[in-house]
Amino acid sequence: MKIKICGLNVARDVQLCIDLKVNFLGFVFYNKSPRNVVLNDINILSKYSKKNSSFVAVTVDPTDEFIKENLLDNFDYIQLHGSETNDRVLEIKKMGLKIIKAIKVKEEKDIDKYKEFTNADVILFDTPGMEKSLEFPENLITKLPQGENYALAGSISEDNLENISKLGVNFFDLSSSLESQLGYKSHLKIKNFINKINELKN
Repeated sequence: MKIKICGLNVARDVQLCIDLKVNFLGFVFYNKSPRNVVLNDINILSKYSKKNSSFVAVTVDPTDEFIKENLLDNFDYIQLHGSETNDRVLEIKKMGLKIIKAIKVKEEKDIDKYKEFTNADVILFDTPGMEKSLEFPENLITKLPQGENYALAGSISEDNLENISKLGVNFFDLSSSLESQLGYKSHLKIKNFINKINELKN
């Protein structure tokens, strides 16, 4: 099972997630988000020993300039939530970042869009809410492709994790369900979620 936690605070949350062996640590670069990262804080990331964790920059239609100035030396992956085409995905990949491409799913036919993005390393199936904590419809979860390159986001929590894993998902992307208040991660909730994951693995 793989875990990605999104909307992390660069100074407060990173060491905990590394210590808990969270696979992917996501940082939001989206001005309208309460979880938006201040660009000056990016430098803090270089102080961490990542061990086996990867840093992910979560973006919406990023420009080449933004990627080169802020992301290339600091992140392993870029997560794309915009209107990128498969060709654009390849352009960004050639700059030196691995790609997570988000697909917004409202209905079953939306799932097939992932087939267009052959240049992406990971496909993230997400609700259309963009940080609105919408729940991913259970009837559509069983229709998703399975494997470690396909992740699911949308109101996943300690409470429904076991049920969702039984539907075939083994790559979980979380954000708001691990917060004590908007934009502020609860370290207790993170620890409890990882404990639950470890229970299921065993």
